[in-house]
Amino acid sequence: MISRILLTLFIALFAGSIFIATAQQRDHLTEKEVDLVKEAQALDKRIDVFIKATERRMMVINNSAGANAKQLKKDSEQWGELPTGSRAELVSDIAKILDEAITNIDDVSARDERNPLISKSLRKLAQSVNSIMTQLKPLAAQAKGDAEVASFELLNEDAQSILEAANKLPPDVVPDKKAKKSN
Repeated sequence: MISRILLTLFIALFAGSIFIATAQQRDHLTEKEVDLVKEAQALDKRIDVFIKATERRMMVINNSAGANAKQLKKDSEQWGELPTGSRAELVSDIAKILDEAITNIDDVSARDERNPLISKSLRKLAQSVNSIMTQLKPLAAQAKGDAEVASFELLNEDAQSILEAANKLPPDVVPDKKAKKSN
């Protein structure tokens, strides 16, 4: 009888601790950003949402929201308020957003590897990653605490995956305007 009560108590405590840990997890996208991702059904449009979400976090990290106040006011209805959090949390958010973008590209690729939106989206994402990594490189060297170091490491892994995949793409084919006019 006592062992049954102890077992029930143990299960209740375990379930409670899982619930608390889950409740404390941070979402890497705001509610409005999640809605925008759901609305963007085409891969390239969805990647645009992910890129914009990372740019918003970079504004907060770089304290450049004031310089972009006009654009923020214009975007606020669609995108909502800027995300908040520590530098470690925001860098972690960016890493998770990039991871989600990778997953979306992989999903489309698994269904249709010849889809032209894959290379278009991957090129856009790689360009954005180059910008992000250039801006965050000095901050990564100054990382304090295990959480911040881990966030930068996760971001670096995702960035490297994206850049390696983009480097494997064939050269971008640009339609020749002169050839079209001569026909």
